[in-house]
Amino acid sequence: MGRLTGGDPSLLRRINSAVVLHALRGSESPTLTDLTRITGLSRPTVEGVLEGLVASGLVMETGPDEGEARRQGRPARRFRFRAEAGHLLGVEIGPHRIAALLSGLDGRIIGAGSREVSETACADDRLERVRTVVADVLRRTGVARSSLRAVGVGTPGIVEADGTVRLGTALPGWTGLALGERLRRSFRCPVLVENDANAAAVAEHWKGAGTDSDDIVFVLAGLSPGAGSLIGGRLHRGYGGAAGEIGALHLLGREATPETLLSTTGEPLPPLDEPAVAKVFAEAREGDERALAAVDRFIQRLVHDVAALVLALDPELVVVGGWAAGLDGVLAPLRDELSRYCLRPPRVALSLLGEAAVATGALRLALDHVEEQLFAVEGTVTARR
Repeated sequence: MGRLTGGDPSLLRRINSAVVLHALRGSESPTLTDLTRITGLSRPTVEGVLEGLVASGLVMETGPDEGEARRQGRPARRFRFRAEAGHLLGVEIGPHRIAALLSGLDGRIIGAGSREVSETACADDRLERVRTVVADVLRRTGVARSSLRAVGVGTPGIVEADGTVRLGTALPGWTGLALGERLRRSFRCPVLVENDANAAAVAEHWKGAGTDSDDIVFVLAGLSPGAGSLIGGRLHRGYGGAAGEIGALHLLGREATPETLLSTTGEPLPPLDEPAVAKVFAEAREGDERALAAVDRFIQRLVHDVAALVLALDPELVVVGGWAAGLDGVLAPLRDELSRYCLRPPRVALSLLGEAAVATGALRLALDHVEEQLFAVEGTVTARR
């Protein structure tokens, strides 16, 4: 894409370029006069910055609008940010499916795709399915692979800064997998790997239920639930990336695992058997007493796990996602129990993004990376220290 500054490395030039790019991205074909007014920069400075941005391919001059074309005299020069100058990809790698979202440099989604994958698939097969899904999305949108500027990935597990999965029990062969390195070979652009619950928390803050809050806990509910948190608008990963692993709370002196709590037969459910889980919830909706008791046990455990995180972080908002977001009546007991246990109960809401939350957050991860380069932005939501 070239340097933002058109070759001039000076800090002032970079700052001016970032200011003009921000103005361009937030306006529809502004004139040179508009940009001078919006940015507060002098006209010669804006002209010089635009020259470099046009040369880099990030900005183009557009034709006059119809009204200007009809008027006598020379029409005002107009410019626009070229969101199509590069593309971003957000990928979810889950136990049962692979999903991908494609956007331009403005973050607007222009393509999507998903495919199922077996929970028993090995790492190589799962990564091959990722490549298949991405290739299909690129083909259908007509976007060249070389146009990708960054790829964000959301996956279960504790993820290190370089994209290595330090611990990932949900997917076979995932622990110790150099996921970021493996995917960089395929994409040849920056690949940023994040825990799936963390990615979903970022997504809800960006486009979901948490757009008006900077202190959020997102609960990705499942047989092994996880949580992602934003504190003061920044993603909180913890020292080693293990913040929010509430699925391990049953190890603190509790005998029953979530798989046991949801069982109606006395035998624990397989940890990744979503059809078995769905069957229990369906039976509960039909009034089956054993299923109703199992769902009640599960909700109580989930409530206690979330309460522990709320007591530690004091968020303004708790967003419930994963398949628990579809549970009838999950919000009422969650609100009631948080009121009992917490000094200042947070607001509680269901995810607005549903199954798209992880891939959407992964896309935001990629967008943040590119914005750090294009706009000299520091302290983005997903930036690692």
